[in-house]
Amino acid sequence: MKYSDDGSLLRPLRALSFLGRAAVTESLDPRPAADGYRGFHLNQHQECIGCSSCQKICDNAAISMVKVPSLPNDPEKGIRNLRPAIDYGRCCWCALCVDICPTSSLSLSKEYVHTCTQEDIDSYFMLPNEDSMHGGSEYGGGWEKSETSDLLNLDRQPMGELEPEYRQDNFKEIVNGFTPQQALDEASRCVQCGACHDACPTGMNAPEYIRSIYAGDLEQAVRWIYQSNPFSHVCGRVCTHRCEDACSIGVRGTPLAIRWLKRYAMDGVAPERIKELALEQAVVNLLEREFGECSAPVEIVSADIDDAIAVAKTGETIAIIGAGPAGLTAAWDLERLGYHTVVYESRPAAGGMTRYGIPSYRLPYEMLDRDVEIITSSGVEIRYGVEIGKDITLEQLRDQYSAVILAIGLHLGRSTRIPGAEHKSVRKAVELLRLYSENGELTVPRQVVVIGGGNVAMDIARTVARVQRQQYGAVDTTVTALESQQNFLADPEEIKESLEEGVVIKPARGPQECVIKDGELESLRSWGVDSIFDEDGRFAPHYNRSDEQHYPAQMIIEAIGQMSDNQLLSEDITEELEWERGRLKIDSNGRTALDWLWAAGDCVNGPDVVHAVADGHRVAASINDQLIKLRG
Repeated sequence: MKYSDDGSLLRPLRALSFLGRAAVTESLDPRPAADGYRGFHLNQHQECIGCSSCQKICDNAAISMVKVPSLPNDPEKGIRNLRPAIDYGRCCWCALCVDICPTSSLSLSKEYVHTCTQEDIDSYFMLPNEDSMHGGSEYGGGWEKSETSDLLNLDRQPMGELEPEYRQDNFKEIVNGFTPQQALDEASRCVQCGACHDACPTGMNAPEYIRSIYAGDLEQAVRWIYQSNPFSHVCGRVCTHRCEDACSIGVRGTPLAIRWLKRYAMDGVAPERIKELALEQAVVNLLEREFGECSAPVEIVSADIDDAIAVAKTGETIAIIGAGPAGLTAAWDLERLGYHTVVYESRPAAGGMTRYGIPSYRLPYEMLDRDVEIITSSGVEIRYGVEIGKDITLEQLRDQYSAVILAIGLHLGRSTRIPGAEHKSVRKAVELLRLYSENGELTVPRQVVVIGGGNVAMDIARTVARVQRQQYGAVDTTVTALESQQNFLADPEEIKESLEEGVVIKPARGPQECVIKDGELESLRSWGVDSIFDEDGRFAPHYNRSDEQHYPAQMIIEAIGQMSDNQLLSEDITEELEWERGRLKIDSNGRTALDWLWAAGDCVNGPDVVHAVADGHRVAASINDQLIKLRG
């Protein structure tokens, strides 16, 4: 029977001619991969943090990072929803990506028989995931990193510090800082993933300055640092180092000592040279504002700095209340943007809570003074001893200046309000720390009890312990807190060093009464703590009344929180402003409910120096944008 090939209605019936034919099959014996075959990539998506280390180490550009929206994305914690996609037209199976992976989520698996996209069978571009492998395991495992192939150094360089016997009766700086070899070894641990940059409130270029340290170019490291942080001496010592919490090396090992490396760079360059580099960077920023991005800092002399700043001047002046990190950072930025800034400070020296709330054994005042001197050398004017609300009102500042920034610190302590807390021998930690900073001395009794478990509590306890040893030759300072010791808010090193210096810690204790006898303070009465929060997570301590203890004390120091002194605000302004839990409410740019007033620093975010610096940057940029709009 003959069928027409073209246009016949019977053409589909040709299939019937194959019904009686047997299928022809040819069996192929399984062929295992060669012994040296390492396999295709396998990535445990829930363990991967999207750090891109695999992409950076690939010499063949075979890895690209692909966003997976369904995965968690929290850059502040070092987690990105990026995952590696492999181009097997470029991959050479060297497995360096596996060996560098900080989380060990990436490996090579021989369980892949063939992998391609449905659209193009010749494409080997794929996103490795444990769910996409073929189920069998007959081919055995692929390449996995071992102790010998792991490219990462997971152990942090130890930081030297004064032994307790050499520090417990004085206020010498405890931390010694890295030696050049230690700094080199520590910098070599960095994989340049940038997770630290994303986590830092100021967006510091930590990978860049760490790379410069590794290259031995400390001046370039300082340049990188001053692109985002004018309080680098301070942050090199007392920063809360959120960057280290996000460090990818910390997933399996100890995070990179990013804070100590910053300190090493700042301590390794002469102060006068740092000032030159900082002002040089200021001019680079001016040039970038006028002409676009500069590829590298330019070499200039001080006369050029003055000329560049003079050209950029707008003729407008900004008032800033508070010479702490937030206020002075805003002033530093605004001066570089062409404004003149006048900072009003009620105390005799600048620094805010970094000077009056942090003991000198943690932050030597000399280092703080270096940061302040660099900032004032840019043209910032500080007027000391001026109390807002008394010497000049906020309304007067509003009328005299183009904008006003409120950047006051948390100089008042909170009270437990337990019976007896109003006694004259019950003091606030921030008050005593300020007194010691101003006078260099403090009178304390033989027995002191501190209430609180944060860094401020440890700071005042260690300060009192030093003074007790100087005055009495022995320490009798006890710290009590609601939390268990492992849940203290204080940094672990603060707790460790406190214990080494003779401070006694009594965790999980709830203060109930400052016991007064014959008009004198006798002890702190406390109960054991069963729980601090209720089922809904609200603060509602539950005590064990049968577990009662008394701690003898001639002085009790409350260190349970701080607040700002808002007496500088008039009643009318206080009513016009919006408040949230005792703090000023601001918009995303730091602007308050009053269109001429911005707020930054501790009065907004609480006591944290690096967030204060970030706030200063934010309000400076916002004010500049607003005034540019007003100028038309």
